[in-house]
Parts: sequence; C-alpha cells; structure tokens
Amino acid sequence: MPANETKPFVRTADTKGLGQRYKLGSAFANAGRGLAEAVRGERNLRIDAGFAVVAIALGFALRIDTASWLAVIVCIGMMFALETLNTAIEAVVDLASPGYHELARKAKDCAAGAALAGAIASLVVGIIVFAPRLLALFIS
Repeated sequence: MPANETKPFVRTADTKGLGQRYKLGSAFANAGRGLAEAVRGERNLRIDAGFAVVAIALGFALRIDTASWLAVIVCIGMMFALETLNTAIEAVVDLASPGYHELARKAKDCAAGAALAGAIASLVVGIIVFAPRLLALFIS
C-alpha cells in the first residue's frame, strides 16, 4: 500500500472475527474525511454550515446566555449529523439499488425527511433564541 493511502476502515465478514483493531486516531481521521467529503459534495450541508456561521456570529454579537449557546450548538451538531447520515444513506441506497426501486425512494425520502425535521426544529430554536434579542435592538 502506498504511503499516502490509509488503511481501509471498513472490515469485511472475513476480518471482523479476527480481532483486528483500528487505532482511535485512524477512526477519527476516517470520520473527519467523511465529514469533509460530505461538506464538499453536498449543497445542503454547505448551506447548513453557512447558517451555523451566522448563528455563531449572532450569538457572539448578541451575547446570548449559556443555555442559548447550548441550544444553538446542539442544533448545529444535530444538523451536521443528520445531513451527513442522509448523505451516507443516499450513497448506500445508490450502491445497493442503482436502478429505480420504490424501497430505494422510500429510504431516501425518509432520510431527507429526517434532515428536514431537524432543520425545522433548528429554525424554531433560532427564532426563540435570536428574535427577541434582535427585536430589542431594533425597537430601542
């Protein structure tokens, strides 16, 4: 294996029972690579990243309290997780079912629906956290 390639993280049925272990650093590197690939390849994840930057900037500018920061950070993490899972599910479905299949459509739609539900919840949290503070700025 060339020096610039990493050891594959995915184990096969033949290697799972051999007690092979992967270094924690390798697991984190693979996870980081997956997140980076999702950000590069998925428009919705880049949009979410943009909203995350805006939310963090607003949080600092409006000096939100600790509980509000917690809500904002949890929403950002939830959206990155949901969008990345949606991307992974879509990739696996495409691999398993390259042609159209009703179950493939259902799986993809459900995964996208989960991301939409998270986005709606995040929007509601954003309104609750930021709207009163922004209104107070404009009214005063």
